[in-house]
Amino acid sequence: MQLLELTPDERAFLTSASAATDDLPARLTRKLAATLSARLRLPVQALSQPAPEPVDAPAAPTWHPDAALAALWLTRRLGGRDVGDGRSFVPGSFVRTLDAVLAECWLDAPAQAMPPSALAWHITAGLTQATLAVQLPHSSTDMTRWAREVIRHG
Repeated sequence: MQLLELTPDERAFLTSASAATDDLPARLTRKLAATLSARLRLPVQALSQPAPEPVDAPAAPTWHPDAALAALWLTRRLGGRDVGDGRSFVPGSFVRTLDAVLAECWLDAPAQAMPPSALAWHITAGLTQATLAVQLPHSSTDMTRWAREVIRHG
């Protein structure tokens, strides 16, 4: 059986798709928006933004959701009340969800280059405007080891 030649549109699609799968920040942004939308039962948009450079690289990824995002998770997922006194409580289930998303995205592309030192997003969910950031280890080996551990115990 003889295969047909690819059309220029098909070649362009295949070329762009392979380039997109290699970009951890873009894949993570899409996956975060989709996961948060599903878990919060609310349309969520995530827009990448510049992240401040961390002083020290952590041994494992460290998430930094702002108070608005933590409160949204608490009220939508756990039925809690909005804490109006300015204190921020970040539920463990929220961090575990973020860890799982990052681990899956990391392991989707096994031949990763050095990860960026930090990523950040502007999150829009309904009337809530929030920010989310993550600091990453500098070593791709440490990231892979961490991701496998998260998936294994998730």
